[in-house]
Amino acid sequence: MSVIKISILLAAVFALSACSTSSDWRTADRSSMGIAPLPDKEPEAIVHVYTARAFNWRGYFAVHSWIATKEKNADHYLTYHVTGFRDGANVLIRKDIPDRRWFGADVTLVQELKGYKAQSAIAKIAQAAKSYPYQENYRLWPGPNSNTFISYIIRNTDELGVELPPNAIGKDWIGKADFFGPSESGTGYQLSVYGAFGLTLGLAEGFEMNLLGLTFGLDVWRPALKLPFVGRIGFADAPVF
Repeated sequence: MSVIKISILLAAVFALSACSTSSDWRTADRSSMGIAPLPDKEPEAIVHVYTARAFNWRGYFAVHSWIATKEKNADHYLTYHVTGFRDGANVLIRKDIPDRRWFGADVTLVQELKGYKAQSAIAKIAQAAKSYPYQENYRLWPGPNSNTFISYIIRNTDELGVELPPNAIGKDWIGKADFFGPSESGTGYQLSVYGAFGLTLGLAEGFEMNLLGLTFGLDVWRPALKLPFVGRIGFADAPVF
């Protein structure tokens, strides 16, 4: 059996054990994880990038990602999502609890910006969300989807040097006519054919190979194996700069 087949099998086992099978979104847990500071306790600007297992059966395969922002001295957070739950406009920007469980799934904080750097990023995040080219389009696989949206914001916000995890299917969709460009973190380059096939080489990403939207890779800077379904196995991810 090939290394890739073994990796897929192991990753699938991890993913199946990590996911909730709740099928009723109306009763699923949407409470705060207690990660984000309360606005009345933290005057500084904040930007958070989050992921959580996607809802219901999708969670076996992928995570959903979003961004939360709070301006300096603001009394609320704004959250940025793309969802496939409804027809028409899919970009959702609204006041909300930033670190809500995603319909029962626990939340992971991918990156935090605070203070001046966060304040500088907030305007760029808002502009990137406004200029997102797939405002009326959503496709679960291989994109554009919720992870394509957050990846687009990351790619257009210098302060966000993070990369989405390997099980963020859709992150490698870089455009209908764009097959080559900077990597998500901006520290390397990426070849991608409609998010379904591709290669990425970067200081932050290490080496990644995308086969039918499934990412296999190796992060050398913060040693970790990257696998579909399960994500990273090894050291936690963090921006290079």
